[in-house]
Amino acid sequence: MYNSITVAVAGAGFIGPVHVEGLRRLGIRVKGLLGKDLQESTDACKKLNLEHPYGSYEDLLADEEIDAVHLAVPNVLHYSMVKKALAAGKHVMCEKPLAMTSEEGAELVELARKSNLKTGVNYNLRFYPINLEVKDRLAKSGSRIFAVTGSYQQDWLLYDTDYNWRVLADQGGALRAVSDIGTHWLDLVHFVTGLEAEAVLADLTTVHPQRKRPIGEVSSFTKDSEKEQATETIDVTTDDCASILFKFKGGARGQLFVSQVSAGHKNQLKYDIATQDAAYEWNSERPNELAIGRRGELNQVLMKDPGLMTGTAAPYINYPGGHNEGFPDTFKQCFRAFYDAVLGDTAAGEELYATFTDGHQELVLCDAILKSNAEQAWVKL
Repeated sequence: MYNSITVAVAGAGFIGPVHVEGLRRLGIRVKGLLGKDLQESTDACKKLNLEHPYGSYEDLLADEEIDAVHLAVPNVLHYSMVKKALAAGKHVMCEKPLAMTSEEGAELVELARKSNLKTGVNYNLRFYPINLEVKDRLAKSGSRIFAVTGSYQQDWLLYDTDYNWRVLADQGGALRAVSDIGTHWLDLVHFVTGLEAEAVLADLTTVHPQRKRPIGEVSSFTKDSEKEQATETIDVTTDDCASILFKFKGGARGQLFVSQVSAGHKNQLKYDIATQDAAYEWNSERPNELAIGRRGELNQVLMKDPGLMTGTAAPYINYPGGHNEGFPDTFKQCFRAFYDAVLGDTAAGEELYATFTDGHQELVLCDAILKSNAEQAWVKL
């Protein structure tokens, strides 16, 4: 049923090709791709076996065959490119964060509402089957949630010689570690628990106030051996790590540690949800396992298995138990949910993918986190 949809992807870096792969696995036609210029577009299309390299975003939007646009470009471009896509009548799946500021995000939410087009933010981690299972279990139990603790840690910016456009405030925003990966944790926790933050206390740290930028840009997660080139020293104001406390409506408390300078942590999101009846612990580097703790019973480890997960998770499991599903699968399943909505198979308000409203919520939280760090005080939302 998805073969009636034609999509174009903007972005030829790390994440753009991941979008292409996820879409193709659903049977969605990906006609072409836009890079930073026609040469990059052409090279990427040859590598990915796509038929049409676009020379400009205007050319992409003018293509009447394109039903939807996926934006996998630097953060600073999201706001303007989303506006243009909506004006051109295209559905939009945008990488996170939705925009650079909550004011921009609010405008995009309103434009999306008026357009009657489907719009989403790619918080793909929702679509690990275990996370959908936890969401079901918490909803069905109705058990009071006491606390949510966790972290998101990486090490790809550990050294002052590590560089990417994300470290620049004018390209990625005033927040970096929190915005780039911390918002994944925030979105996932809100989605799974249904909790809503009402106040934050944040402490942000820039471990490397200066970094060595290669003469010429590098891609995300580039190997050390590929970065042997001349450099220039630049000032950095964005956060390398952060500690954040949360007060949630209803009395629950939260604690998050975010870091892109933690050696050995390649891409690890963890949460531990403590409820009256049980605790649920998940680690993205072991995504097919859920640790369930109880006081009066044996602790358990639930392995991803469609025979054991019959609720919300079931449609988003494509392989039997013992056959692991991972990072690329979350893109496919996120896009499955999004294009089900495009095709009219999902009622309004029942979307499992993150909407622009969800994306705006994370921007409002980021504003509060920045303010809290500046004032070194609790900030209410």
